[in-house]
Amino acid sequence: MNPLLSIFDLLLTPLYILGAYAYGYYVTKKNIRTNPEYKYFTKGLMVRVFGAIALGLVYFFYYNGGDTTNYFQTSSAYANLIFKDQSDFWLGWLGNEKEYIFQFDDSTGYPVYWQKDKHSFFVVRLLIPIVTLGFHTYFSTAVLVACITYGGLWKLYQTFLYEFPSLKKEFAIACLFIPSCVFWGSGLMKDSFTLSAVGWFTFAFYHFFIKKQRNISYGLYLLISATIILAIKPYIFFALLPGSILWLSNNLVKKINHGFIRFIATPIILGIGGFTGYFALDNMGDNLGQYKLDNVLDKAVVTQKDMKADYYGGKTFDIGEFDASMGGVLSKAPAAIFAGIFRPGIWDVKNIVMLISSLENTYLLILTLFLLIKLKVFGFFSLIRKNPMLLFCMLFSIFFAFSVGLTVANFGSLVRLRIPELPFFVAGIFMLRHLYEKQSGIKMKF
Repeated sequence: MNPLLSIFDLLLTPLYILGAYAYGYYVTKKNIRTNPEYKYFTKGLMVRVFGAIALGLVYFFYYNGGDTTNYFQTSSAYANLIFKDQSDFWLGWLGNEKEYIFQFDDSTGYPVYWQKDKHSFFVVRLLIPIVTLGFHTYFSTAVLVACITYGGLWKLYQTFLYEFPSLKKEFAIACLFIPSCVFWGSGLMKDSFTLSAVGWFTFAFYHFFIKKQRNISYGLYLLISATIILAIKPYIFFALLPGSILWLSNNLVKKINHGFIRFIATPIILGIGGFTGYFALDNMGDNLGQYKLDNVLDKAVVTQKDMKADYYGGKTFDIGEFDASMGGVLSKAPAAIFAGIFRPGIWDVKNIVMLISSLENTYLLILTLFLLIKLKVFGFFSLIRKNPMLLFCMLFSIFFAFSVGLTVANFGSLVRLRIPELPFFVAGIFMLRHLYEKQSGIKMKF
């Protein structure tokens, strides 16, 4: 048996699963009379719980370890350190972890992430109290992570429902039940925390800026979720912030009733929004790291060349040669966006994990093509332009897919890195279908 697993994983994990179910049942029963969408709350929660367990099983028994086991080993070692020396624990957890590595021994266990990656260590910091609550057992901790991070996905689901209340089932699929998001975004991984943070950010942004509910709690949600995203995966913010600002700009335009004034104001408001997004990203260079505006084009070219290295074992994709100029990068936008949303496809499959992802992507590609044909392409983009929330979903999805497709060339990384865009893109597809049916009176079945 793997040394990170113990008999307590078998004994405690069922109790934590029952606890998760009891919590879901309580929340559902409390809210379902006034909010019918809560019929999906427990189902979504339990799917994520089992997704977190499935991730652990795959990494322990298929990959023989990896990121998730490293996070557990490191956070468990730090959690044990508190019983050896509390001062060193607090200094190591909140301060410079490099200076306190010598305090670990066989009684505490040894961390894996300590000087490699500040983004990874931030995840360790988040996991330390959760590992403690899980009594240092991997699968109990995984259940807790799934429950804690579920809140962001549920809030995202509710945010979409504020604008499209009739799409309860469709948005439940988009936010709660997409297989890739369930598997990669529920357990002891960076993706669980960032995916949840994106949901909280969208929820808070909608209420604070779109609905103008200046509640201090929404401001705190925005601040905390943005901090988590920037601390763990800053490139997500690279796509999220411009999309959010254009969402707000488009929403302001839609509120102008006078046609001529709207015509004059539209380019001004959108121009200010676009400039604000660019200015914000340009001044966040230190937080964005390798994804800051000055570096992202060079990073894309380096990745493109590295992709051809033999050590990837053929699990890569090639969007073609390009140079680090705006024109060169934009020439690869279609291929990068396609890869970021729809690959790996059936033709890319190298293993069982890729097969599952490819089936999901193929289905999503068919739905998208069906809508493009049905709406005759121009109608597709016309509908997107008319609804601010739909525009945000598509802008974020497409810009995120472009960024990831351009700078990531390994399928193993792609299937994980792309999950923040999936709830938004799938929800956007359902919004498009709904708006088309409402406009044309014709029902579309898919």
